[in-house]
Amino acid sequence: MTERVKGFTVTLSKDIREDDFEYILNAVKMIRGVAHVEPTLAAPQDHAIRVRFKMELQQRLDQLMNEF
Repeated sequence: MTERVKGFTVTLSKDIREDDFEYILNAVKMIRGVAHVEPTLAAPQDHAIRVRFKMELQQRLDQLMNEF
């Protein structure tokens, strides 16, 4: 039996301005089989999450480097 896919989640490499994302939005809409495309707006807590992730990654890298 073949698996079926009902959708995709696309994540951008960085936040982009509202007037710049229209090109990406329209390009995705033009793909055959796409029924709906809705942007997810960045929220203030997104920045905090990114900073925390970078700090934790830096701490782990420091620990790794200190082992040698």
